[in-house]
Amino acid sequence: MNGLSTVLIVVGLFLLGGIYSFVKQKMPKGLIVLLSIGAVMCLSAGVLRLDVWS
Repeated sequence: MNGLSTVLIVVGLFLLGGIYSFVKQKMPKGLIVLLSIGAVMCLSAGVLRLDVWS
């Protein structure tokens, strides 16, 4: 299941890029918070699935 971990990490990084562009465009704060939560969830799930910690 290493492919799924990679996909989750890539999606998380993509969302982080979206957050950066939304902040620069001064989009609503609620949308930025939602994207931030999604990015953190994707990145953490991807890293945990890689079994780096065990």
